[in-house]
Amino acid sequence: MMTISSRAAATAVASLLLISSAFAQTTAPAAAPAAKTAPAEKKAEKPPRTAASLECSKEADGKSLHGKARKTFMSECKKTAADKAK
Repeated sequence: MMTISSRAAATAVASLLLISSAFAQTTAPAAAPAAKTAPAEKKAEKPPRTAASLECSKEADGKSLHGKARKTFMSECKKTAADKAK
């Protein structure tokens, strides 16, 4: 049988192990926000939109196009604008 002092020692050791893992879990999320800022920097590197792209977007808004229909319209509109520019 275990005596009271050996039970107390086993409980102390177990609690130290649990506490150390709890502290380890609290420090891990602190590194996560640094990783979240990297994609925002990539977005800043995008080239500015062309005048033709902005005009096509306004037309698509006027026609209330969304989703696949908007994507198809934008593609055709930009091709037409590029052909006119040549």
